[in-house]
Amino acid sequence: MRVDLIPYIDEKAGEPKYEQIYRYMKRQILSGAIPAGTRLPSIRQLADSLHLSRNTVEAAYQQLQAEGYADSRPRAGLFVCELESDAELPPPPGCHRDAPPPADPAAAMEYDIDFRHGNIDVAGFPLPLWRKLSNDVWRLMPVEALQYGDRQGEPGLRKQIAAYVRRSRGVDCEPEQIVIGAGIQQLLMLISQMIASERRTVAIENPGYDGAWAIFRNHGLRLVSVPMERDGLNVGLLKASGAEAVYITPSHQFPCGMVMPVAKRLRLLQWAEERDGLIIEDDYDGEFRYHAKPIPALQGLDSGGRVVYMGTFSKSLLPSIRISYMVLPQTLLERYRTDFAVYEQTASKLHQLTLERFMKEGHWDRHVRKIRKIYRKKHGALLAAVKGTMGGQVRVIGQDSGLHVLLRIGNGMTEAALLQAAARAGVKVYPTSNYWGEAADAGDATLLLGFGGVSEQEIEDGIGRLYEAWFSKG
Repeated sequence: MRVDLIPYIDEKAGEPKYEQIYRYMKRQILSGAIPAGTRLPSIRQLADSLHLSRNTVEAAYQQLQAEGYADSRPRAGLFVCELESDAELPPPPGCHRDAPPPADPAAAMEYDIDFRHGNIDVAGFPLPLWRKLSNDVWRLMPVEALQYGDRQGEPGLRKQIAAYVRRSRGVDCEPEQIVIGAGIQQLLMLISQMIASERRTVAIENPGYDGAWAIFRNHGLRLVSVPMERDGLNVGLLKASGAEAVYITPSHQFPCGMVMPVAKRLRLLQWAEERDGLIIEDDYDGEFRYHAKPIPALQGLDSGGRVVYMGTFSKSLLPSIRISYMVLPQTLLERYRTDFAVYEQTASKLHQLTLERFMKEGHWDRHVRKIRKIYRKKHGALLAAVKGTMGGQVRVIGQDSGLHVLLRIGNGMTEAALLQAAARAGVKVYPTSNYWGEAADAGDATLLLGFGGVSEQEIEDGIGRLYEAWFSKG
């Protein structure tokens, strides 16, 4: 069932437009005007009908999903969830009670604790130093800082990145192979354009990064999902899929967290050689491995020029500077220079010049060592809190590396119900069903908890609240 909705947007209201959309839809869902199972209008449709940006509508839909009112089904749309009948919900407008209705915890929610996986430890960022280096850029090179930058990325920064990934991740590259962009998604869009005419079928991990799913699909590439094994992508099924390219996160699979061993990496490279295939290796948080040394990147094991290596500073430094990079093999580098070198650089030149100085003067290596210790402590605190509070009632998945873990909750509650219960407790956790190629594949209710942006005390408090919300009989 599908419904057409036209929320009223008050242009003079102090409330953001996305919140007005979100609250309108939530009221309609709670009142039964939009029944469970209803397909909501697409982001594009609603944005066009309201004459708003798609980002505004997307923010409203994300809030509905986060609070368990709606659920995204890949390649199908956004659907209203079945709500628990015993949940305490406010009446729709126009209804009256003898006493004032109780407040809905999710309605005006400002979460006390947010386990978002993309957040970082803000206190760990060396802001005074970064400000000084940025001021130095303006002081020492004011004319250069005001001009357009190198389309491929600032040469000095590319030189620093090449040296870093060579010594830390075993990536074999020269600065000329590096292309800098404003985030991994922007670089994936560029890769999609580069391969669209030759590689029409791309395999992607299932479950896998939903942003990659959307980007490849929106660029007209045919997608095939390949299931995961305990040690990463099922290479046998990849061979049978007919795919000509594959997007993977081998050093910390997203979202499940397993690390692909060297033997399987070599099998994947063998597939690429036999198939004349391309491997897109997203090493989004390769700096953070807690129980062993990082395995060398696939790109460093590749002797045939079959791998695009991608990295980012969003997890290890600061997401708001929007600097990511990719290392192109020779064939794609030639294609880039022929057809895409005219594209202007998307990442801030000022931030690139500042980051270059940050790396060149040794601050980057010191920062990585410092932040790795901080995240190792938080990682240990999270695992200890889960084990001490929830014990065998949950299963922790993907605990060896990265900045998030998955919790598989064995209490019989649905994903939507778990999200709602957590929201009522003031804790924001995240669904995983949107990372599956087919919604039915998601299986038992499993939620994602990131720990980078929360303190150790908040971790302990949050896990305690989640235990009360999910397992308390009171």
